[in-house]
Amino acid sequence: MSVKDCGHHHDERKKMVRRLIMAVAALIILLAMVVFLVWAILQPHKPTFILQDVTLYNFTTTTAPPYILTTVTQLTISSKNPNGRIGIYYQKLDVYVTYREQQITAATLLPYSYQGHHDVAVWSPLVFGNAVPVSPYLQQVLSQDLNFGSMLIEVKIEGRVKWKVGTWVSGRTGCVSCPAYLRFGNPTGGLPTMGPVVKLQLFQRCHVETTLGS
Repeated sequence: MSVKDCGHHHDERKKMVRRLIMAVAALIILLAMVVFLVWAILQPHKPTFILQDVTLYNFTTTTAPPYILTTVTQLTISSKNPNGRIGIYYQKLDVYVTYREQQITAATLLPYSYQGHHDVAVWSPLVFGNAVPVSPYLQQVLSQDLNFGSMLIEVKIEGRVKWKVGTWVSGRTGCVSCPAYLRFGNPTGGLPTMGPVVKLQLFQRCHVETTLGS
């Protein structure tokens, strides 16, 4: 075989490899366009979360440093899938409570679940804050809030949310924020202790954010 023939075969192989790469790239682009078109036509919407009620079984702080906060809270949270053709998976959702942007309970893992078209899911988790250290400033503000008989907490849910269209599933990271303005009726006279049980009906709509994830 001549040098010319070898060069010819080498060029043919290069052309075949180039064509194969172009075909694979075209297929990937085509699939991406199909997914985008399906996504645009179906117009997926984020789930709607509502904080229905908050039950405080314990909300106690120490009166002298080091300041410690202990809480036992039950939450009732509902979620609705507003989509008519898209299902939603909830995975690794952690719920916890914050006060003045400080986390005051440990995170509680919600059950994994799948939500069909227009379905509603309801969770009633218990969240615990066992001897959580708080700063002197936060202790002072908390005492003032209890003295006025009201306080603002925030229920947060973080985890993974996935949309299902047919056999295709997209992954996103979700963050839900539910502000809850709690009124206790009778002020506590400045005492940083409340109990034994306070149940508050709220039906507060939550703010939902999602970002691209795995």
